[in-house]
Amino acid sequence: MKKNILILIIILIISIFIYSVFTGTYKIFPYHVLDSIKSIILNEKIKSNPQNMVYENNVSELIQIKDNNDISKLRNNLTNFIWKNNGFPNSKLPASVNQDISNSLYDDFSNLKRIDQLNIEMEYDVNSISYLFIPESSNDKLIIYHQGHGGDFYKGKATIQHFLEQNYSVLAFSMPLLGMNEQPVVDLPNIGKFKLDKHTHFRFLDTSDFSPIKFFMEPIAVSLNYLDENYHFSSYHMVGLSGGGWTVTVYSAIDDRISQTYSVAGSVPIYLRTIPLNFGDYEQWHPELYRIANYLDLYIMNSYGENRKFIQIFNKYDSCCFSGEFYKTYETEVKDTLSKLDSGHFDIFLDDTHKTHKISDYALEIITQSMLD
Repeated sequence: MKKNILILIIILIISIFIYSVFTGTYKIFPYHVLDSIKSIILNEKIKSNPQNMVYENNVSELIQIKDNNDISKLRNNLTNFIWKNNGFPNSKLPASVNQDISNSLYDDFSNLKRIDQLNIEMEYDVNSISYLFIPESSNDKLIIYHQGHGGDFYKGKATIQHFLEQNYSVLAFSMPLLGMNEQPVVDLPNIGKFKLDKHTHFRFLDTSDFSPIKFFMEPIAVSLNYLDENYHFSSYHMVGLSGGGWTVTVYSAIDDRISQTYSVAGSVPIYLRTIPLNFGDYEQWHPELYRIANYLDLYIMNSYGENRKFIQIFNKYDSCCFSGEFYKTYETEVKDTLSKLDSGHFDIFLDDTHKTHKISDYALEIITQSMLD
């Protein structure tokens, strides 16, 4: 009898372990419940003892931008760093464009005329495959939607459909190495062959003559070159989630073709990244990049200019990244600096309507209304 009970206990323990592994790997029930509880507990811990998480900083002194000339200087310095003094890729175009492709994943889309596929090739066989969703009824405006580390831009299907229904064309990207993008094998001196399947691997490609940050920025630049030549959109806007929110934040700082940028759970300044839920990937911690222009500078650069605006949206109870209200440590200083420059608009919204890592219906309402203002 005791032997049977022992066997049952062992089977139960093994079953719980296997189910726990599947829960974490495939995010099945009760993954999201446990993740939300973890987020809430951590946020409460930070609120009750913030001195262990956030160090006091003079935010105004961290901002390098004092006048309009500083904007141009930092933009040039960023461009030179990303493309290593080869200049912004003004003339580069996609390697190929496949028009009117068929993809059953989007067969249920409404107000969709056709999908074009843009194929962009870069060094080390790193590539970018993006989809241009062209609506039947168009307002002649384009939204660049950028998915984060979660994978393919298909995960942003609801967001893409929302903007199509609002008559926007949508150009959708996945981050490098993710989604339909390749994960090439590289052969490096003194290191050997290995597969690029994580952004952290990019550090092995970083040299005085090449910056892997280019992999995040160039696909957007090249795609806009193509659109400039073949379409007549009246404006370009950007919307990004998570790592995609980081991408649109950096990109719109260097390319003033972008009118409005919306970053959802995308970034906070370095001094706030000691908080456990604010850790980031290789690109979000790159020292050389942020010595040139820190996050506060980037926020101002995104916002600055005639008819330009930059909006951050944070999920208050985000189960992944940048939850809570730590943006309050820099919001006023960024707005004050932009006010002195007397051009552009910056704002932050807090989304407390859910407890996950996503662009919610509430966030979409904010973005849609803001683009109409």
